[in-house]
Amino acid sequence: MVDTSGLKVVNTPADWAPESWRNYPGLQMPTYRDETRLQRALAELRGLPPLVTSWEILSLREELAQAAEGKRFLLQGGDCAETFADCTSPTIANRLKVLLQMSLALVHGLRLPVVRVGRFAGQYAKPRSADMETRDGVSLPSYRGDLVNAPEFTAEAREPAPERMIQGHARSAMTMNFVRALIDGGFADLHHPEYWDL
Repeated sequence: MVDTSGLKVVNTPADWAPESWRNYPGLQMPTYRDETRLQRALAELRGLPPLVTSWEILSLREELAQAAEGKRFLLQGGDCAETFADCTSPTIANRLKVLLQMSLALVHGLRLPVVRVGRFAGQYAKPRSADMETRDGVSLPSYRGDLVNAPEFTAEAREPAPERMIQGHARSAMTMNFVRALIDGGFADLHHPEYWDL
């Protein structure tokens, strides 16, 4: 059981709901040709466990509020975009090591607690300036990240596939699980930076 007694209650705006984002224009959205496949993938996603818990969200909100008040420093780090192939123990551990090394320097320099936010475990989609990419007179949908389609320049690879969202959720969950296990095992202990050699 997780102790949430020290967390403040944060009120959610009355007009917010998990689907409220659909009330706004969507930019950079992939076009899925098969609505049935898309709805099946979305239904499966809705049934999967969340990647983060409500108490983790509340804890982060509290720490971000403290950072806004100057009581903590926010450090966010990670790659601009991840691939499914990046979901490996060494890659994940190395990303965490870099974040920990940076936070150690900041803690000593600033004399403030550091809120570490890893920008990994789900950076599988990427915006594009154009919906189509043309090579040698052939136009195909732009590669929008592994969450949407594949990078190979073929019609099959570039077709947005809604099942990739399920794969992205699975890899995000694996990454989060591995990071939590490392942290729970003492990997992130600031008293043991020797664990963080690259």
